Amino acid sequence: MATRILLFTGKGGVGKTTCAAATALEAARRGHRTLVMSSDPAHSLADALDRDLGPEPTPIADNLWAMEVDLYYSMQKYWSSMRDLMLSVFKWQGVDQIAAEEMAALPGMGEASALLWLDKFYRSEEYDLIVLDSAPTGETLTLLTLPQVAQWWVSKAFPFQKTAFKVGGFAVRKTTGIPLDRGYAELDRLFGILGDMQKVMQDSSVASTRLVMNPERMVIAEARRAYTYLQLYGYGVDGVIVNRIIPEDEAGGVMAKYVEAQAGYLDEIAGTFAPLPILRVPHVGQEVFGLDLLREIGQGLYAERDPAEVFYEEQAYRMETDGDAYVLSAHLPLSDAEDVSAEQFGDELVVQVRNQRRSFGLPNFLAYYRLASVALDGDWLRARFEPQQAT
Repeated sequence: MATRILLFTGKGGVGKTTCAAATALEAARRGHRTLVMSSDPAHSLADALDRDLGPEPTPIADNLWAMEVDLYYSMQKYWSSMRDLMLSVFKWQGVDQIAAEEMAALPGMGEASALLWLDKFYRSEEYDLIVLDSAPTGETLTLLTLPQVAQWWVSKAFPFQKTAFKVGGFAVRKTTGIPLDRGYAELDRLFGILGDMQKVMQDSSVASTRLVMNPERMVIAEARRAYTYLQLYGYGVDGVIVNRIIPEDEAGGVMAKYVEAQAGYLDEIAGTFAPLPILRVPHVGQEVFGLDLLREIGQGLYAERDPAEVFYEEQAYRMETDGDAYVLSAHLPLSDAEDVSAEQFGDELVVQVRNQRRSFGLPNFLAYYRLASVALDGDWLRARFEPQQAT
């Protein structure tokens, strides 16, 4: 099979690492050569697997390898010339050695190093499946938009033509020792790789994101925003994992109110994220670490499904421009126009379909736009947002 990539993200503390590790272990059990790698700076993958991990793949079990991406190891491996460039510039400006070492890690470098490792393993075809235990939601969105942001940053930091770097950079290196030409050439090459990898990550037949959440209000709200932006940026989301669900037969005592609220939140998740498959993980009543417990969670999570499959491929949400207006298109199959209505509430579009309600997260900037019209076009709801008139 062609190499598949699964990216796990969610609010910090929801059990994202546990679900990623359990998925990788279940895929390996089914015969897929699987690599699980963590790009979260607060690494917990080693704790979950109960194994020592390093910055290169470590064998864990049959068909399973794991690694934790290390920024400074990656800098030495992938961009030593660029690091030398930044260190030289900072020292020349009078920055002390320790501060220069820290500052040489450009904004987004941690996320970039994760993409570079992904590129390496994806192109090598060493693995059938790569599971990326990503950083919490905000950092994940930084990771996935990094190529555009990085190109902008470089154009501002180095506002010279590439030719000038190649011609003048050699002279600068000869007279000052600053590797300007080599550093920029390395930077340019790496950003080319990042751009190529972004295209791979936007191919829903290759890469999928799985959103991990708990049945709690703030967690659901963040997952909804993540889903909105992932769809807007063209990344495929093929499933939702609801972790730490407390069984209803344990509803007594101090957990009674929590379990009662949990039922409502589970209904909200179903209404918000449909038609995505929603997978459930019960609370196991103990701290999760070690292969035995992860194996049990993975088998229960996927049952008869192969975790490496694409569970859902169609984009359910997209945004387009129309002059100075924006049109949100949301997939609402099997709906009739007379049964559909919608209202805007801050950063949400609440859609009523007969007796069911669905909430679509809106980009933050649409708070300054008004919902001008709503129409059903086949299976697609078209909501048009126009600029608010200045008062």
